[in-house]
Amino acid sequence: MNFQIPDFVPAIPEIFVLSMACLILVIDLFVKQENRFFTYLLSQLTLVVAAVLTLYVFSGKEIFTFENMFVSDNMSSVLKIFIYLITSICFLYSRKYLIEQKFFRGEFFVLGLFGVLGMMIMVSAHSFLTVYLGLELLSLSLYAMVALRRDSIPASEAAMKYFVLGAIASGMLLYGMSILYGAAGTLDLGEIASYLSGQHGEMDVITAFGLVFIVVGLAFKLGAVPFHMWIPDVYHGAPTPVTLYLGTAPKIAAFAMAMRLLVDGLQPLHGQWQDMLIILAILSMAIGNIVAIAQTNLKRMLAYSTIAHIGFLLLGIQTGNSEGYSASMFYIIVYSLMSLGGFGMIILLSRTGFEADKIEDFKGLNDRNPWYAFIMLVLMFSMAGVPPTLGFYAKLSIIQSLISVEMVWLAVIAVLFSIIGAFYYLRIIKTMYFEKAIDTTPIHSNFDMRVVISINGLAILALGLYPSALMNLCIASI
Repeated sequence: MNFQIPDFVPAIPEIFVLSMACLILVIDLFVKQENRFFTYLLSQLTLVVAAVLTLYVFSGKEIFTFENMFVSDNMSSVLKIFIYLITSICFLYSRKYLIEQKFFRGEFFVLGLFGVLGMMIMVSAHSFLTVYLGLELLSLSLYAMVALRRDSIPASEAAMKYFVLGAIASGMLLYGMSILYGAAGTLDLGEIASYLSGQHGEMDVITAFGLVFIVVGLAFKLGAVPFHMWIPDVYHGAPTPVTLYLGTAPKIAAFAMAMRLLVDGLQPLHGQWQDMLIILAILSMAIGNIVAIAQTNLKRMLAYSTIAHIGFLLLGIQTGNSEGYSASMFYIIVYSLMSLGGFGMIILLSRTGFEADKIEDFKGLNDRNPWYAFIMLVLMFSMAGVPPTLGFYAKLSIIQSLISVEMVWLAVIAVLFSIIGAFYYLRIIKTMYFEKAIDTTPIHSNFDMRVVISINGLAILALGLYPSALMNLCIASI
């Protein structure tokens, strides 16, 4: 057997991010606390250069390398660019909080970069092996980030819950992969799809078990009901910058993992996994939207909101056609941008010794700062799906994809739960505009954060007025 040197060009962004993450880890050991800003700048530079390299290697074609375990295509390139963008903004938003809470450590940025590397591998995976390697690299980085604040009991508790439940989910996913590997004799997703096509869509007991375990593992990682129990506790217990990171870019990677496994590998079994996703989606929209109404903590409310949004995401994937896939891709990118702004506002209002993570902390925000109140209003309207914000078109694209495959009953259910969900988003707007402020402390923030969070909110509004640009990008990527 002749060994062939693989083509490293498609993986240049991954190699660069890995090299820089290791370099920053070493450099940070020798940087004094007062110069820790240098670690932050290097991390941001890494993301910028990675984006440039991703655009440089982009060819518009499917390129396979590393024995077909790694693929560079339109979807992977677009999702990677958004992962860099969102992670960069996460780091920018987090800097203010980390400095004020005496928590400005290089480990946060290094772990964030290793998490980005895991997401990149997941996005470009074309084998069970690379899917699992990327997932574990991301998961281990997130476990450590949640536990970074060792003096915080809620953070330690959240990290333990996340680690234990995440390990169970990884075990289930790995078990499902091993079963299908035993049946098909290959780890390559394309070859597994060919094997299953040869079965003419028929499932034997072994394949059925493998499919169920893979869907359960995916549902855990996405946070779909009934495998959602870790999300509220982890979102609430983790430091807000970690929650911000956890609730944005990794969702894009989870969508990519679902696409790689279900579409690239298990598409011949669409009729079987479609039914499972429908049940998961309906339960997620129901539990997420209903339980969110009872929350008084904003981070927990946004956690249940995430569960409901994941239900919407699954509706697009289960359609089994390119229209549904592109709608889901559009939806997860829009959700990440909205979640970025929502958690960014919590960080903006927080200060030394004070966490602005309760809904009552937003009382009278319009009196304190009308501009920030307007940005939060746009974000909440978008999450609720109110036109002309971008969130409305994200929900509309999912509903249209359902109607195109004659699942009108499912579209009606989605609309009903969206109406229920609008209640708790509108409650925050009422709190900001119609209640008197308890805390009248002036809101101070860095100039760069003020600019970027304003752009974040206005982009949701501007892209809502002209959604076709982002939607066409998603359609071209699938």
